[in-house]
Amino acid sequence: MKRVLFLASVGLSGCGYHLGNKLNDTTWIHKALGVVQPLNHDLIGTRGMARVYSDADVDRNFRTNGFDPPNTSQYNRWVADDYRGYKLIVDGMVDHPQAYTLAELRAFPQLVQATRHDCVEGWSAIGKWGGARLRDVVASAAPQSGARYVVFHCMDRTDDGSLYYESLDLHEAAHPQTVLALDLNGEPLDAAHGAPVRLRIPTQLGYKSAKWVRRIEVVASLKNIGGGNGGYWEDNGYEWYAGI
Repeated sequence: MKRVLFLASVGLSGCGYHLGNKLNDTTWIHKALGVVQPLNHDLIGTRGMARVYSDADVDRNFRTNGFDPPNTSQYNRWVADDYRGYKLIVDGMVDHPQAYTLAELRAFPQLVQATRHDCVEGWSAIGKWGGARLRDVVASAAPQSGARYVVFHCMDRTDDGSLYYESLDLHEAAHPQTVLALDLNGEPLDAAHGAPVRLRIPTQLGYKSAKWVRRIEVVASLKNIGGGNGGYWEDNGYEWYAGI
């Protein structure tokens, strides 16, 4: 039963890109995703662990995709100055709002793992990612009773000019392999791969691994953020959980 749900969810999640906008806009596809998504979330992804690969498997020229890096004066100054002055904000429904420098994020226990990135477009690549576990960073801010989600506010602009965003529920955010990545293949992230901080979730499709993260907001509901569906691509018809 689990395997059937998994294949249905992954197949439908990816086919919008493979078969074009016509299929992506088909009503029954999105109804089917709506039925499968909670089962995929509850039965499979939140309890599973992604495969860890050896250094020999790593793609040294890890593919870039998605939107262009931010092109604001602030971001360009950070790039020119090795991201000194950047701080990752953690706020919202928390008792102890935080603003972490990169040095402070590196002071958290670091997880370094080679895992596979699976893109909804149909390609995959293996990268060796290093960074602070998301659960440690979120816990440091002490989420309040009633908090249910973490929202990642990013610095890149989408095709419609809005700022990219994504979200996880607190259960997903606590997954032991989910990191706020600072390094890729033994080197600090570069701008094209989401520097200075990107989310890396090896148990979910690639669009969940938001790049250029500026702020993590802890919230009770996703209803009033963006289009209310939990992320930019989700607001455009894609599955919110997107487990693999």
